[in-house]
Amino acid sequence: MNRVAEISRKTYETDISIKLNLDGTGRSKIDTGIGFFDHMLTLFSKHGLMDVDVFCRGDLETDSHHTVEDVGIVLGQAISEALGDKASISRYGAALVPMDESLARVVADLSSRPFLYYNVPFTCQSLGDMAAEMVEEFFRAVSNNAGITLHIELLHGTNNHHMAETVFKAFGRALRQAVTKDERIKGLMSTKGIL
Repeated sequence: MNRVAEISRKTYETDISIKLNLDGTGRSKIDTGIGFFDHMLTLFSKHGLMDVDVFCRGDLETDSHHTVEDVGIVLGQAISEALGDKASISRYGAALVPMDESLARVVADLSSRPFLYYNVPFTCQSLGDMAAEMVEEFFRAVSNNAGITLHIELLHGTNNHHMAETVFKAFGRALRQAVTKDERIKGLMSTKGIL
């Protein structure tokens, strides 16, 4: 049975709908109104081998903050719902991803304990039409709403576009590894018996 979720959320600032299939092929249809963010979410989907549809209309006349953070909230909720009871999942995932001079490491634990360690020192104010500081806010929102312990580090890099790409690709690959089912795991990958 496919692990899928469909979540909608509407506020005075954003109107978002997300469809997620954890067992997909990396197909995506992304439309947030922020070109750079669409590109990053497409990379996440492709490298995570997850089918992701994202539609968002936000108050971009203000800035990118509400759109990016709220998409992170809804994506996190979708990940949590699609995981269901988490039976037989690997739980942990890690990825090192290079892009030319940039190298990022992302490590994820689907522990139900949200935590974000983030160290990506961008040297610009914006990435296309998205504030660079919103990358951290996006991942914090995903972590909080999916219950993921998430460590994200840029090990080195100088080109800000490359730096962002390595982070989103590595997140997709780490999450793909963590959500993978292993038939040898009976129940939950936890000595406590709960996640």
